[in-house]
Amino acid sequence: MRIITLAATLLLLVLATSGLQAQYFGRNKANYETFDFEVYQSPHFEIYQYLDNPERLKEFAKEAEQWYNLHQRILDDTIKVRNPIILYNDHADFQQTNAIMGSIGVGTGGVTEALKNRVVMPFAMSAQQTNHVLGHELVHAFQYDLIINGDSTSLQSLSNLPLWLVEGLAEYLSIGSVDAHTAMWMRDAVLNDDVPSIKGLDNPKYFPYRYGQAFWAFLTGLKGDQIIRPFFIATAKYGFEQACMQELGMSSKNLSTLWEQSLKRHFGQFLNATEDRLVGKQLLGENNAGQINIAPQISPNGRYAIFLSEKDIFSIDLYLADARTGKVIRKVASSRKNGHIDDFDYIESAGSWSPDSKQFAFTAFSKGHNILVINDVESGKTVRELPIKGVQAFSNPAWSPDGKTIVVSGLVEGQTDLYAINIRTGSVEQLTNNAYSELLPHWSDDGSYLVFSTDQLSRERGRTNGKWVFNLAKMDLSSRQIENIDIFPGADNLNPVLDTAGNIIFLSNRDGFRNIYQYETATGKVYQLTDILTGVSGITPYAPAISIDRRRDNLLYTYFSKNDYNIYRANPKDFLHKEVAPTAVDFAAATLPRVNDKAPVLVDQQLKDALPEAEIADTSLTTIDYKPKFQLDYVGGSAGVGVGTSNTFGTQTGVAGGVDMLFSDMLGSNQLYTSLALNGEITDFGGAAAYINRDKRINWGGSLSHIPFRSYAFGGTGFETLDISGGTYLALADTFYVQRIFEDRLSAFAFYPFSTTLRVEGSASYSRYSSRLDQYVNYYETDGQYVGNVIGQKRDKLDSPRGFNLWNTGGALVGDKASFGVVGPLAGSRFRLGVDQYFGEFNFTSLTADYRKYEFFKPFGLAFRILHYGRYGKGGDDLYPMFVGSSWYVRGYNTSSAGKFLENNGRNFDELFGSKMLVSNFEARLPFSGPEKLALIKSGIFFTELAVFADAGIAWFTFDQFNGPIYRLDSEGNPILDPVTGNPLTDYYQAKPVFSTGVSLRVNLFGALVLEPYYAFPFSKEMGLGDGTFGLNIIPAW
Repeated sequence: MRIITLAATLLLLVLATSGLQAQYFGRNKANYETFDFEVYQSPHFEIYQYLDNPERLKEFAKEAEQWYNLHQRILDDTIKVRNPIILYNDHADFQQTNAIMGSIGVGTGGVTEALKNRVVMPFAMSAQQTNHVLGHELVHAFQYDLIINGDSTSLQSLSNLPLWLVEGLAEYLSIGSVDAHTAMWMRDAVLNDDVPSIKGLDNPKYFPYRYGQAFWAFLTGLKGDQIIRPFFIATAKYGFEQACMQELGMSSKNLSTLWEQSLKRHFGQFLNATEDRLVGKQLLGENNAGQINIAPQISPNGRYAIFLSEKDIFSIDLYLADARTGKVIRKVASSRKNGHIDDFDYIESAGSWSPDSKQFAFTAFSKGHNILVINDVESGKTVRELPIKGVQAFSNPAWSPDGKTIVVSGLVEGQTDLYAINIRTGSVEQLTNNAYSELLPHWSDDGSYLVFSTDQLSRERGRTNGKWVFNLAKMDLSSRQIENIDIFPGADNLNPVLDTAGNIIFLSNRDGFRNIYQYETATGKVYQLTDILTGVSGITPYAPAISIDRRRDNLLYTYFSKNDYNIYRANPKDFLHKEVAPTAVDFAAATLPRVNDKAPVLVDQQLKDALPEAEIADTSLTTIDYKPKFQLDYVGGSAGVGVGTSNTFGTQTGVAGGVDMLFSDMLGSNQLYTSLALNGEITDFGGAAAYINRDKRINWGGSLSHIPFRSYAFGGTGFETLDISGGTYLALADTFYVQRIFEDRLSAFAFYPFSTTLRVEGSASYSRYSSRLDQYVNYYETDGQYVGNVIGQKRDKLDSPRGFNLWNTGGALVGDKASFGVVGPLAGSRFRLGVDQYFGEFNFTSLTADYRKYEFFKPFGLAFRILHYGRYGKGGDDLYPMFVGSSWYVRGYNTSSAGKFLENNGRNFDELFGSKMLVSNFEARLPFSGPEKLALIKSGIFFTELAVFADAGIAWFTFDQFNGPIYRLDSEGNPILDPVTGNPLTDYYQAKPVFSTGVSLRVNLFGALVLEPYYAFPFSKEMGLGDGTFGLNIIPAW
């Protein structure tokens, strides 16, 4: 038998697992700021916050209590403890939360997680948006409480609930059935004959929030709101199909037929057409841009347009286009290529042109706050980056006609006001200071006044259908006097812009549709300019969707159709100019279908009757200090016991199982993970505990572990005579060895993120390695010719190699701007530069330099990697060498045929081994099946990628190998000759590269792992291609 050297084996394990201290690659969730949280208690909530605005905090708490009362009545559930809400002052702060492990995107308004039932959210740019997100997320809190703490349901029951059913209920209970935005989506489906079946709602093509809300409006309109609780719980218990039969008395297929019919019948009455009634011509759409083309801004001279689009698939970027032809000229800015920008504020914000049409200002997220970025349009280069002092969050910059000032909507301590920034000095002036939300400012041509949207009238009069809505307003900049324009009461009137005559062009949902209107300032008359059946809209109703030039009144607008956002251009003569009464408001077309007039519906009435504030005594609102303490988030695992009995050798027991536990404080800044496992005998017990502190920008932690590694070796067979119960038996003795290597490790680690794409990390550890060697002999009945049953087993503990200590310290600089396809990166770049020092039993320094670049040219991409890993120092060659012919490095050299190929080239297979290596790879990658926007063949479940590759690599021990082979020398320095061949014996062969080429197919197995079967050909300049060989990688694309 051959027992592998303990030290070498364990050090290979150390090197293989050293990346567990920190990700090899991956983006960062940076904690740019440290927030001083306090706990604000109300009767049903603990609000973790750091807001310096007592009145706004009190208002928020009362809104939370109001939502609690509304949801409690419908869901008939009481959350037995104060439910936690973690409240951030703005979205940039929210993106830094530790309560949610994953990254927070710009489009995420809030999150509710199941472990502690925490609602995590920021203040939004308006009171209505904040109130809606709060109501939406609190529905999730009730949902989790109903299911996780239910009598016959548990955490696992959540997997039975379709996403659209969960999110749709949250939308329905927080908005109701009167919603012009969701109605726009449904009209679009009906108009384009794309109404999905209920089963079809699982397709991500159908936005779960909008279609789920429409479904619940339909279901409650059929059976009444009292169906909500039993149907939701039944679905969690048994699945959707069984819930339909049990609670509705019909199959899901029959329910789906009713659903489809009701949508078509209800919205068909408002359409009366098979095609939309558009004005102007399409400028930008999928044929020349992307599927999402939003926030168009036409230049003051009318020649150019800048817009946001996912044209290159992987990110939403700013593009410049010809405003007359729609030809896309260039990309103006990209968050993927601008490393200092984390993302654009693309959901509800647009940019603004300088008055000379040469520069463009826009809002971006950078290092924990919003910044104002000014780019030169012609070159695309950034001219200035302006953080706005005292205003951490802002949107929709508006550049003054004289070029000196930019006005924004700014969010400070939960309150949204207008702020003016002097571009030259950077000084900031607050233009408004009130409890109302002022959005979407626009300058008059002479710079004397601003027009904008505000919720002032609604906040003074009360909600409409449970919502605060926006009216138009005008501010005289010399006096700061605000004039509210009271038209279309109860409707949302947004995105005001001024034409050359000083009339206000704006968007309104006053008739349940979303169209463009004109308010004639001289007469007070209102004209409807478009009669579009779906709507003029950005991603949300509050997003800017129109802009106008300052010379000829040419207007750009975003048209929503077929789930896409296209940009159209129209001039004044294209519009309807149909006069409408300033008080004409009718939301029939904004109402989701109700098929049973007698069904008792409570949600709409509750939202309509809701008071601006819940009746809560101020004495029930208190503030206490936040004191972090660990609470159990998760516990899981499994266990099993096996027992074997032998009359001769007694009873033996084997145990298998483990338990994992995760603890954290409420804010997630302190996390403790423990894991215990046993697989076999008590000597196979292993455990680990790790702590990480994420409170500050430097994240740090430590771990302690005891891990057993078990291996087997065969020792041979032979015959022995056994004495059993006074009798003598001939037995076949089958000998094998079990070696257990134990690693006891104490480690510390830290990393510092410079941004979401760049970090430095470091670690240090001490490890003690020891081993145990056991010999097992199994005895089988035999007559010398035939072998029967096992009749016994003998076990002996043998001497094992001595233990040893190993210390390690290291660090790395890591950058990652990669964007992923279906099986790995397709665009961007990533790198890692690392150094690790090992000392103790072994002393050497390891260096890592890894750079990868990806470019995507739809439908295929190119990928390049260059990697060096080397062990340097006197102990660098003491370990088992690395093999450059591994399929992760150079494919096609890990088979016997590759050895023959090398021999035929006068090479030796040992050339593929070394303590240092350099690898280069090139691939042409074709996303073969997957999402429609990315892959050649559309598929929702089968994600694959074809690749043609070329690999190259070289391995060596010493740099002298590049000059030729290193011969074995005697004491006098002369080569030692092989006694058979007479040739000099070689210690190291000359370092020479190896090459291969081939094809591979990567398959994503439902997100669990990626398989890469490949067919590779080794090749050389002298011999050409060698024999092809099949291989398999089980790892995502590099």
